[in-house]
Amino acid sequence: MVKKLSILQESIHYRFKQVKLLETALTHSSHANEQGTGGEHNERLEFLGDAVLELCVSERLFSMFPQAREGHLTRMRAKLVSKPSLAEIALELKLESCLMLGRGEESQGGRDRHSLLSDALEAVLGAVFEDGGYAAALGVVDVLFSSRWPEEPEGGKSKDYKSRLQELTQKRFRERPVYSLSGSSGPEHAKVFEVSLALPDGRVLIAEGPSVKRAEQKAAGIALRQLEADADQ
Repeated sequence: MVKKLSILQESIHYRFKQVKLLETALTHSSHANEQGTGGEHNERLEFLGDAVLELCVSERLFSMFPQAREGHLTRMRAKLVSKPSLAEIALELKLESCLMLGRGEESQGGRDRHSLLSDALEAVLGAVFEDGGYAAALGVVDVLFSSRWPEEPEGGKSKDYKSRLQELTQKRFRERPVYSLSGSSGPEHAKVFEVSLALPDGRVLIAEGPSVKRAEQKAAGIALRQLEADADQ
């Protein structure tokens, strides 16, 4: 189990100071009840992690889609934090192999149950929050959702900075902007990514963010403001 916990920590890019918290997050109530010692299980951490996850995802979507309306943001968040989405992430992390289940739950296929897996993932995030605070939890969310952030808001009525910039540069220059990753810094659980944005007119803009996509959005926002200011002159 020690090796499995170590691999899991590597996968989420966060090393626990209090590994006991991670163990509790992976302990199902059936296992604790079966021990007959009144030991801790993950339901309280799941409660905490659910709230932390919603806040982290909300912050990221709010920043990535500055023009999106509340309803669009709500729908995007609901899809990202849904049970099927979280269960899929849990399976990618091989979280099922780390779970501590009671014999009855084990025999009934609990290790493959999506609701149980999604709850355990929320508990892990709650444990990260308890161990390292909000910044650490946000860093883990960035890792878990790095390939899952939507490219544009639900409904497509409100466009993000990258979409708007691409439309503007194609209209004005008949070319697209080019993004490239310049580098990254900081600890694994709170990395900062630097992105370079080359505009068709030769200008190069640099922006940083806790994920590549967020850094790209930030760079696109800066570029939009500059190009729109040029047009006003």
